Amino acid sequence: MSLIKSISGIRGTIGGKVGDNLTPLDVVKFASAFGSWLQNNKNKKDLTLIIGRDARISGAMVNSLVTATLQGLGINVIDLGLSTTPTVEVMVPELNADGGIILTASHNPKQWNALKLLNEKGEFISGENGAEVLALAENEDFNYAEVDDLGAYETREDGFDIHIEKILALPLVDLEAIKAKKYKIVLDAVNSTGGIAIPMLLDRLGCETVKLYCEPTGHFPHNPEPLKEHLGDICELVKKENADFGVVVDPDVDRLALIDENGEMFGEEYTLVAVADYLLKHKKGAAISNLSSSRALRDIANSHDSQYFASAVGEVNVVNLMKEKNAVIGGEGNGGIIYPDLHYGRDSLVGVALFLTHLAKENKTVSELRAGYPAYFMGKKKIELTPEIDVDALLTKMEKEYQNEEISTVDGVKIEFENNWVHLRKSNTEPIIRIYTEAKSQEEADKLGDDMIAKIKSLI
Repeated sequence: MSLIKSISGIRGTIGGKVGDNLTPLDVVKFASAFGSWLQNNKNKKDLTLIIGRDARISGAMVNSLVTATLQGLGINVIDLGLSTTPTVEVMVPELNADGGIILTASHNPKQWNALKLLNEKGEFISGENGAEVLALAENEDFNYAEVDDLGAYETREDGFDIHIEKILALPLVDLEAIKAKKYKIVLDAVNSTGGIAIPMLLDRLGCETVKLYCEPTGHFPHNPEPLKEHLGDICELVKKENADFGVVVDPDVDRLALIDENGEMFGEEYTLVAVADYLLKHKKGAAISNLSSSRALRDIANSHDSQYFASAVGEVNVVNLMKEKNAVIGGEGNGGIIYPDLHYGRDSLVGVALFLTHLAKENKTVSELRAGYPAYFMGKKKIELTPEIDVDALLTKMEKEYQNEEISTVDGVKIEFENNWVHLRKSNTEPIIRIYTEAKSQEEADKLGDDMIAKIKSLI
């Protein structure tokens, strides 16, 4: 497995050979590169970084390597321990730190881990900055501190409390409306840190939590990507418990999927749609998602006389466009909610609070709420890459094949047909080509994906 260095961070599988996987030497090299880059670009002597991790089995080891490396550079470390991606993002500016590192491979299986790099705003560093970090790593141009200048180390255990307090203080989170409903919610946190943070939030919101896979052991009981085919257990438990709905988060708690009261998927894409529907009723402005997200968000924005824009895939790209358009709400169709009134990062906790407020004020069941939105169905397929495949050349061939259709090449190739679309792109996080489709029925979306796979294979 190749080590993947991208806009989404440095990620790879644990073990194996240096340079091919995320080995201890690779962890030290990239932590050194990021720390050195910060030192080169900050006009101050003492730097402080915030560190937090999900519950992966390798997390403690990677944390020790990163922490010691930063101290070796003379950088102070504040360690949040078991945390979430959005919590670390909130805590960087809260503690006036110079940046942060989140140790998580997000939705990837347990053998993966990663270093996600944050600037002083608690936002992912830009692609340009990331290239500078990678160049430093390549050259191994590091200058470690002498013994009297080693960085300090401290731990903080109040990250979740601070994060939740900020959410509850948001004007559009209606605590009393939620408490009045006394919702019963089943939570699947895939045995990672969402099993700590989400129940804390739900308790403050006056909800009853039924916990499923909420022990932060890092032993994922199913594939951690919150897709329908992985979520049979929670769908059954929601019905068995007569719960109002179910909540599913990925290991680092930046993706939010919902299950209705009948044990049916609300739809990853519709998490953002529902939250945007609520927010745009109260605040006019643009809504942003990426090119692989549903047309439903565009439709909802239009229904509120608001504009919709699509960015290239990648949280950094979504955030940049949100800032450019001064957006009210943004995110990604994989269940990622970005609410700029809190911070510019995907955040399942604020997503839960806003969704609950919307649900309470609408006085509907989750299935009734879903039925009120435009009916689109997505297909998400992929093709494993092999070294001999020239992906860029392949995408160019696909662009030529469909040159008479409306095509975007901002990120891979997106082909807009009259009643459906397909988006082909090289993944930022895995060695695959992602094939996203959307149509008016699941069968049509799946068939379009299969047709595209057949077409791609014919061109290889």
